[in-house]
Amino acid sequence: MKIDDIYAQWEQDSHIDRSELGNEALNIPKLHHKYFKIFTNERLVLRKYEAELKQLKLAKNEFFTMGPTEDTHAKGWRLPPQGKIIRSDVNNYIEADQEVINMSLRIGVQQEKIELLESIIKSLTGRGFNIKAAIEWEKFKVGI
Repeated sequence: MKIDDIYAQWEQDSHIDRSELGNEALNIPKLHHKYFKIFTNERLVLRKYEAELKQLKLAKNEFFTMGPTEDTHAKGWRLPPQGKIIRSDVNNYIEADQEVINMSLRIGVQQEKIELLESIIKSLTGRGFNIKAAIEWEKFKVGI
């Protein structure tokens, strides 16, 4: 799921119909379930990306220290012009590798989604109090 999709759904779901506060209160568990399910799925995707990044870094480390294989050649991996890299420079090459950077960016986007979903879930946790306050305000306005 894209972050824009989450924003679009939350834009619709965050609206509270002031004329139906009771229904809005009853709708909180359903919304919590919806966003917690999305949160769980997105967190699992993050874990998958983190594991893939670890595997990619290991493969790049082996490639830069031991040289190319048929597999790495098929992937299109190329050593720098000087050939094998000394161990002390391997981490610099790995961190600057475009595939590693791309995977790190994917992880960053995934973390942003998770933070957004955590924020939505916290908002839903407090939504009942907001609805109760709105009901109390309506009672106060009519003198009850």
